Amino acid sequence: QVQLVESGGGLVHTGGSLRLSCAASGRTFSPYSMGWFRQAPGKEREFVATISWSGGTTSYADSVKGRFTISRDNAKNTVYLQMNILKPEDTAVYYCAAERTLGVSSRLVDYSYWGQGTQVTVSS
Repeated sequence: QVQLVESGGGLVHTGGSLRLSCAASGRTFSPYSMGWFRQAPGKEREFVATISWSGGTTSYADSVKGRFTISRDNAKNTVYLQMNILKPEDTAVYYCAAERTLGVSSRLVDYSYWGQGTQVTVSS
């Protein structure tokens, strides 16, 4: 089992920045990929970004490319999402997810472990 806890959400104005963190605990000695997803009110949960175990492979949703950066520190069992130039449409609950694989995936169904989410609100 892997437990995930997100932090770093909050309220920010349009154009501002936030950095989300996701700390993993439990059986973290196996290689696992990490992903960030988000869910806005009344909408389905959607892919944001993913990173491989080594950190050498990343992938982003088109809507966040060039603005968001995913990274990880395996020594700290933590993955980050740096969010810049935030827009009101980025408002959502952001979820961290993990899966025991060396690759990456943008599909929700490929992730077995999920955090509880952290709220990000971007005011216009």
